[in-house]
Order: sequence, then structure tokens, then C-alpha cells
Amino acid sequence: MDVKAARRFEDNKWDRSVFNRLGARAGQAINGNICHFYSVGRCNRKPCRFVHAEPSSPSINHKFSKQLHKEQPRKSPSYNTRKNVWVSTESEDRIRKTPKSNGPKNSLASSTGSDEPGDKSCTLKTEKICEDKNTPKYNGTQNPLASSAGNGESGDKSSTQKTEKICEYWVSGDCVKGDNCQFLHSWFRGDGFTLLAKLDGHKKPVSGIALPLGSNKLYSGSSDGIARLWDCNTGQCTSVINLGAEVGCLICEGPWVFIGMPNVIKAWNIESSAEFSIDGPAGQVYCMVVSDEMLFAGAQDGNILAWKGSSETENPFQLTASLKGHIRPVMCIAVGGKRLYSGSMDNTIRVWDIKTLQSVMTLDGHTDAVMSLLCWDQYLLSCSLDRTIKVWFATDEEGNLDVAYTHNEEHGVLQLHGLNDPDGKPVLLCACNDSSVHLYELPSFIERGRIFEKSKVRAIQIGPNSLFFTGDGTGMLSVWKLLAKPGGEAS
Repeated sequence: MDVKAARRFEDNKWDRSVFNRLGARAGQAINGNICHFYSVGRCNRKPCRFVHAEPSSPSINHKFSKQLHKEQPRKSPSYNTRKNVWVSTESEDRIRKTPKSNGPKNSLASSTGSDEPGDKSCTLKTEKICEDKNTPKYNGTQNPLASSAGNGESGDKSSTQKTEKICEYWVSGDCVKGDNCQFLHSWFRGDGFTLLAKLDGHKKPVSGIALPLGSNKLYSGSSDGIARLWDCNTGQCTSVINLGAEVGCLICEGPWVFIGMPNVIKAWNIESSAEFSIDGPAGQVYCMVVSDEMLFAGAQDGNILAWKGSSETENPFQLTASLKGHIRPVMCIAVGGKRLYSGSMDNTIRVWDIKTLQSVMTLDGHTDAVMSLLCWDQYLLSCSLDRTIKVWFATDEEGNLDVAYTHNEEHGVLQLHGLNDPDGKPVLLCACNDSSVHLYELPSFIERGRIFEKSKVRAIQIGPNSLFFTGDGTGMLSVWKLLAKPGGEAS
């Protein structure tokens, strides 16, 4: 009995001695570690057993540090700044040039974020990122965009190295680290474009954006089964339409707005307010395009359906053909010249004669799903989850296509779109799997800037007056404007 009591006493004495060796008192931390919640301004424990202080700078073994720096690979991709000349030929252009948008002037470009009453669940959020003191700086030798990011300093070793990821606490307004945060406190970097507005309303990924010609309404569709109409003057959501099923894609052509959904396409005429349901697709409709008075739609079953427009009032869309060839879902389609191009989850690109609707060739250059296609001048651009963008060119008079250039990315590529800046220079928008959108000058593929979103961007749309729109996986719709390069820089 006495022995057991003594042991208990000794055990308690040992516990107390350990506590005392830590130098703790009532209400003091008993752990020498920094409180992680305090470092981000979120600790609500009083007292807290961790230290509420900024960590001291650790001592550095310079010899080891130099060796580590020498052996560690670069995180950011290395881009060749030398001009890339793809192919020069005098042969007939077989892929049409992307048409310039001649739509009405969109007053979103001068939006000031009015606080007018409206739908509070879908409001305009203007961002003056260029004036934000927390915008990250990139030092000359570490980042190829240092000169375009507006940072005149070089070799500033005291600045915190930034990770190419948005700070979640900064987005919610809770980050307490300021310039010392390793994550980005900005939606973009680069000086060739600017953010005009954030349109908040969708609850799931944005899958389609359209700005009909002659309309002051911007249309957006989402996986939440909702289509929204946004006023281009105020940025307010003016209409919410419950479609009852996920939106796979959304496009416009003239007065028509087409919405791809599982097993059906909804067609709205914004002039006459007529509405039609186009049956025929099997599964989700992932992509659509209008050409030669026909509507083409790529579906989940791997088929491409074609409807011819007619003057009938009951159903102005008559099914003309079903283009069979792909064995997995068709993710993208594009029209250039007299050809229709389709990309699929089966890793192939098929080329179709738009008159006969027959397959004329199959391109096997990609090793993963082909996600987007773009016809630009005499070239066809394709992107894939295999982390490449390929530039195809007709090698003979028969129009046989071959790869003229392959650009490698660090992540899978989801979307490609092109537009010209105010100086008439071509710019390629490239959405990647890491929730970023790269802006490349063509044909050099020199990076002009980069957009950072909270989730993957699966929808991009080009507007008039150098405007473009992006929709991400959180449902956020962003309005951007491409600017002329300062001082008339040559690319």
C-alpha cells in the first residue's frame, strides 16, 4: 500500500517537474511551437498552449542552401522567348480566320460597381487590383514576367517568394500576413489586361457564356441547372431561369441562344421570345457550333448531330445527319473553311467535310482527351489533358494536316480562345487544370500574363472591344479587358 502511494506521488512529481522545466505558469503556453491559427488571425483560445508570436528567422547553412538551390528544379515553367516561326507558305488558307466581333459597345468596360438594389445573391464585385498594395511582386531573374508585371526592382532578396496560388484567407478578407504571405493577393499578374468585374450568382461550375449580337444582356449557364442574364450596364443579374438539368454548354448565333443539356438542346430567340426544344442527342451535350446554316452538337455518346434551319414555325430545326466516328464523348468542335473539326475523350481529332458531312481524316497527335479546338488564320490549334497545345498546318493542296509546333504546359489544358488586343496583336487564352488562365502572344508563345481563379476555368467567351469573360468551378463569372502594351512595345 505504501509502495503504491509513493509511486503515485513520484509520478505526479515527475509530471510537475516536466511542466516546470517548460517554464509554464498559469495561463502561459506550455509548448514552444508557434500557433498556426494565430499566424493566420484565427486563434480564439485564451489562454492558448502555443506561442502567439511570429516565428524567428532560422539560421541558415549557406553552403547547404546554395547546394539545395542548385539541385532544386524550378517551379515555374521555362518559356523560350525566341520567336517561334511555325510554317510559312503561300498555299490557300484552309482554316478561316477568327471573325472579329462587331457587337455593341459593352458598358461593362466602364462599370464602377454600383450598389443599386437587386438580386443580392448575384451581385457585381469590382476589383481594383492594379492599385492593391498587396499585389505580389516578381523579381527579374526568378520570373520571366518580371518586366511585364510592372516591377522595376530586381534582385530584391528580402521579398517573400510567391506561390502561384490564390490565398484563400485573402479572398475572404482574413489574411493577416500582408506582403509576407507566400500565396497571391491578386487575381492576376501582368500589365496587358485588367479585371473589370466579378459576377457572383452561380453555385456550381460555369459551363457556358454568351453575349448575343445587339443585346445588352450577358447569358451564362452552369452545372447548377440555372441560366442567368446579366445587365451589361449595371452588372446586376436581371433574370434567373431554372432549367432543371445541368448545362453542358451555351452559345449564341444571331438572335438565337442555344443551351446544351442532357438529351436535349434548348433554343431561345431573344427577338421574338420563341422557345424550342431540340431532341436527338444521347446524353449530355458538351459542345455546339453554328455554320453553313446548320447547328452542330457533340454529345456524350460520341456522335455529332447536325440540324438544318428551316422556316417552319412549329420546329425550325430539322435533324439532317448524325456524324459517327468517335468512340467516346465529343468535348469540342470548331469550323474552319469548308471543314468541321471535332475533339474527343478518345484522344483523337476528326476532320469532316462540311458539305458532305463525311469524315476525311483522323489526327492522332494527342495522348489524352482533346478538350478544345481553335481555328486561327491557316492554323488549327488543339489542347489536351496531355499537357500540350499543338499547332496543325495543311501540308499539301489536299489539306492534309501535320503538327507544325507543340507547346508544353505543366498542367492539362482545358480551353483555348483567341482575340486581338487594341494594337491588333493576336493573343491566345489558355485555361489550365491548375485554375489559371495563361495569356500568350502568338506566334511566339511568350507569356503576356496570367489569371488566377479559385477553381478550374471551363468557360471562356470573347466579347467586343477587347473584352473577354471567364467562368470558374465555383460559379464565379469574371469580366476582363485586354489592353494595349504600354509604350507600344513590339512583341
